[in-house]
Amino acid sequence: MKEAKRVEDTVTEQAYLIMHRHINGYGRLFGGQLMQWIDGMAAIVSKRYAETEVTTAAIDNLNFRGGAYLNDTIVLIGRVTYVGHTSVEVRVDTYVEELNGERRMINRAYIVMVAIDQDEQPVQVPRLVIETEAQKAEWEGGKRRYALRKKRRREGF
Repeated sequence: MKEAKRVEDTVTEQAYLIMHRHINGYGRLFGGQLMQWIDGMAAIVSKRYAETEVTTAAIDNLNFRGGAYLNDTIVLIGRVTYVGHTSVEVRVDTYVEELNGERRMINRAYIVMVAIDQDEQPVQVPRLVIETEAQKAEWEGGKRRYALRKKRRREGF
């Protein structure tokens, strides 16, 4: 079994500059583009965590809280929040970064990735070490989201 890992060791940050190809018909960042960046961030965070390949199992929550526009700098920050036997839940927060460095959150998403081997079969992931009250609250939220996903699958969603 792989060694347990700390939440803080999973934090990953990536920045993008919004260009014309990222803009929708309303002059804002295209939601699908942001979803692609979020999924990529979740893959990187979970691959590093699990030390194996991963596949997206679910985008559990995706809340658009604000817009972003041409020439804005977008910053995505991902971290592991909850783990199951073979799955890793990653929270990805997205910000618009102003020229003075201040950040304004525009999106929060929870993505579930499953660790897989060379035959694309699920494999066990390391245990997550919870060290702070905020991490404990995030873990408890992850447990509730996991239970809700299971319920939805049973109900055919």
